[in-house]
Amino acid sequence: MENVEKKLREEAKRLLSEKKVDVVVGYEAGTLPLTATPCFITTPEETERLVWNPFCVQNLGKFVHDLLNQHHEAQKRVKPEARRKKVVGVVTRGCTSRSLVIQLQEKQYEREEVVILGVPCGGYVDRKKLSALTGGEEIREGSLQDGRISARTWNGEHQAVLKELLADNCLTCRFNRPVLADIEMGEAATAAEAEREYEAVRAFENLPAEERWAYFEKEMAKCIRCCACRNVCPSCYCRICFAEQSQPQWIGIGSDPSDTQLFQLMRMYHMVGRCVDCGSCVAVCPMGVDLRKFLKKLDSDAFELFGHRAGVALEEPAPLGAYRENDREDFIFDPKSGA
Repeated sequence: MENVEKKLREEAKRLLSEKKVDVVVGYEAGTLPLTATPCFITTPEETERLVWNPFCVQNLGKFVHDLLNQHHEAQKRVKPEARRKKVVGVVTRGCTSRSLVIQLQEKQYEREEVVILGVPCGGYVDRKKLSALTGGEEIREGSLQDGRISARTWNGEHQAVLKELLADNCLTCRFNRPVLADIEMGEAATAAEAEREYEAVRAFENLPAEERWAYFEKEMAKCIRCCACRNVCPSCYCRICFAEQSQPQWIGIGSDPSDTQLFQLMRMYHMVGRCVDCGSCVAVCPMGVDLRKFLKKLDSDAFELFGHRAGVALEEPAPLGAYRENDREDFIFDPKSGA
């Protein structure tokens, strides 16, 4: 990781020095132990802040989209002869690169407006698992060395193997290197349990319908509709979200359980063929709602019914955005036949 981090800083410094990018979106050390936070580097001197380690959680594709979208809107108010292009550099792992592919497919910006700094990824630490390790106690100091995490609290030191604390989506990730990159650094990481990618989906599918619905109701009852999942998602960028529309009003603003269920259901279906399983929504959820189980089911269906994996190739659009004569259609009239 140290060599990757060093190369990353060098490449970011070169891009900024040569004015090939206006900003580099990456990660820097967080203010709390064992954390990293997104950062925006605009000068060559600032590149020393960049880090790359298993504490880098958020999918940076969201920031790329928002930066370029804001720039495009601002340029509309500028005289044509004074308009200029903005180029964003971004530190990119496998899932982030897939999000960038989706954004490019959906014409959110042009390919020349982004420079992709590809880094290998062996997964990131799940903060909830780390909190469980320390019994919820505040971490005063922490370190990562030789594949082991050490966290010191007021009541002592806690240790664990890194793999034991990785997010569930990272354990079954098949894309440990970016699918699209301008500059690549480091050696490819090895997928931990890729063959188990849909194991949890299969187990859930085999439950009786009543149990599946009961689980959905239980999880949705936790949701406080803070919209953190929507706000962090790199594939959520409608100019006006259905959740905030008043004409028509899709969902109420009260605490009726059906409104919360409908909000999550509609958001999930907007992710069909577009969710890259980056886990950002789960990571930021303050209530611990199990969103991934349902999103992974949609991902499984897209792959098994249409042979599609979200954001794998620029020339392969999402199933709901393309038509092929050999598309399977029997599941439309007989849902049981498509499973």
